[in-house]
Amino acid sequence: MIASALHLSRADVKALKITDAYSLHRVVYDLFDDVRSIEEKQTSISSGILYADKGGDFNGRKILILSNRQPNISEHGELSIKKIADSFLNYEHYRFEVVMNPTQRENQSRKIIALRTREEIAAWFIEKASRWGFNVSPEHLEVREIEVKRFEKGGQTITQGQAKLIGRLTVTDKEKFVQSFQTGIGRGRAFGCGLLQIVPYEF
Repeated sequence: MIASALHLSRADVKALKITDAYSLHRVVYDLFDDVRSIEEKQTSISSGILYADKGGDFNGRKILILSNRQPNISEHGELSIKKIADSFLNYEHYRFEVVMNPTQRENQSRKIIALRTREEIAAWFIEKASRWGFNVSPEHLEVREIEVKRFEKGGQTITQGQAKLIGRLTVTDKEKFVQSFQTGIGRGRAFGCGLLQIVPYEF
């Protein structure tokens, strides 16, 4: 896997016309050769690209990217690239940060609804964690920056809830955990959700 950081100046952001979540998606995906067929894009086959918008200030913006292939050199901004060592995923405990699209399906209507409170989102994440190969320390879990993103895609208005979660995790199933790191977790991965930003730590 390849970890990259794209640093964009204020002029770069303007030149790339980054105005919403969809335009940011376009900028990130344009860094990579498209390796999926039209049919594969309609299925659950991963794009091999995850990213997290780290935001910025008046002077610029930073985007973290994880990919299964090398990005191309960008016309705008500075791109730093490094290969992730296999040993990085051999630890048991990690501090993490992740942006999620927290949703659940209603039992009766079967509609997918957004979770809106910190308590709901924390409980949802703790419950889901086992399917991603880890468990979460409830006392260290923080839910921050709950927001709603709206953007246009193909003439339709897309609404996506997002929340940033920060905490500590313990790996319980290494195979699942490695897959979760490599392909992302939850919904909305094409639009900046699901990238597990992790740092190993010891008790």
